[in-house]
Amino acid sequence: MSPPLTGQFPVYRPRRLRQSPALRRLVAETRLSVEQLVLPMFVRPGRKVRRAVHAMPGVLQLSPDELLREASQAQELGVPAVLLFGIPDRKDEKASGAYARKGIVQQAVRSLKKELPDLIVITDVCLCEYMSHGHCGIVRRDKSGVHILNDPTLKLLARVAVGHADAGADVVAPSDMMDGRVRAIRAALDENGFTETPIISYAAKFASALYGPFREAAESAPQFGDRRSYQMDAANANEALREVGLDIEEGADIVLVKPALPCLDIIHRVKTEFGYPTAAYAVSAEYSMIKAAAARRWIDERSVMLESLLAMRRAGADILITYAANDVARWLKESKG
Repeated sequence: MSPPLTGQFPVYRPRRLRQSPALRRLVAETRLSVEQLVLPMFVRPGRKVRRAVHAMPGVLQLSPDELLREASQAQELGVPAVLLFGIPDRKDEKASGAYARKGIVQQAVRSLKKELPDLIVITDVCLCEYMSHGHCGIVRRDKSGVHILNDPTLKLLARVAVGHADAGADVVAPSDMMDGRVRAIRAALDENGFTETPIISYAAKFASALYGPFREAAESAPQFGDRRSYQMDAANANEALREVGLDIEEGADIVLVKPALPCLDIIHRVKTEFGYPTAAYAVSAEYSMIKAAAARRWIDERSVMLESLLAMRRAGADILITYAANDVARWLKESKG
């Protein structure tokens, strides 16, 4: 509703509250806070490994000792949580490295929780990084083509989640988009005594063209076909709401929308309709495009990164998963100083 008019001039003049940074901060409707940030990290076997990801400037594949160092720095900056993706030394068609007791993520979780007990450690529960073919589920090939087997995959995903919880993970985050996986994981966690372990479900994960740099970082590109038979079609918003509703019914504690900026409408609808804690994943290409444009001095990296995250918050996201978490934490600290 427009403000009432008195004579020739409006009673309310919005520009009055834009005259200084202090005034703008005072009346800001939406705020960024370091407590909302989650830093994705990639861990691989070895020691003193710091392997740069070409398509994602500033992002590294790290061995567990180096991961601990970087996670400690993130915690010192105030970032409360990390999200771990594992890169095994060997892959097969059973994703055995994903649920091995001494798997790379399990090793990393034990190390982090021992040295940084207050850091929230979230683990990605998926199979693509561990499968030799790069798909998120068990594959069957026949004369009619390649098929991702949904129900047999659920057993593996549940086994992975239990293994991560047993290693000490605070939260597990299934990202595979198999039907029924939240129910299977919740049941397995409960049966094994991990009733208090929350699930962040990638409830609305679209088959996006913006995942390319991530697939380099996680070494998880499909060796054939694509993931459109199990990840969502970007054309479908109502379907996303149905997916979110199903995951909540199955036991999800937090729901996630991915990618973030192309799905601000989805984030808003999810938060408005369900009211559940909602996470937005600012995916690899969102990060890389800002980095690339900033390197060419076409944009100001800090301003654009903060504006994009603010848009996710404005849409309704409570949690922001971003590769720029450490930079954002520094910028927020500087703005307060």
